[in-house]
Amino acid sequence: MKENKLVELSMDFSVDMINLVKYLKANHETIISTQIGRSGTSIGANIHEAQYAQGTKNFISKFEIALKEASETGYWLELLHRTNYIDDQTFKLLSSKCTSLRVMLIASCKTAKENSK
Repeated sequence: MKENKLVELSMDFSVDMINLVKYLKANHETIISTQIGRSGTSIGANIHEAQYAQGTKNFISKFEIALKEASETGYWLELLHRTNYIDDQTFKLLSSKCTSLRVMLIASCKTAKENSK
């Protein structure tokens, strides 16, 4: 099922975000690390919570929140890259995972909306 893959990917991404925050804090970056830690782990938390949604509208709402958090996380990743806190390889890897999450969330929201009609 697509949602299970999304749950797994979001958990893996959350682990990546926690490891990134550890790295950033070890390198004395405290402003963006807090922001990306919150938004990056919130994606998975909302996806997980959606699995126990109280109906389709609640499910879609949780996925839409996760999508917003993924968009914000993408912004922080780009900012970290542009300010040389993360290298090209790290940026490409994390950005690719973040983009995959967004694509899957958009598709899941679209499917859920169509199925609720």
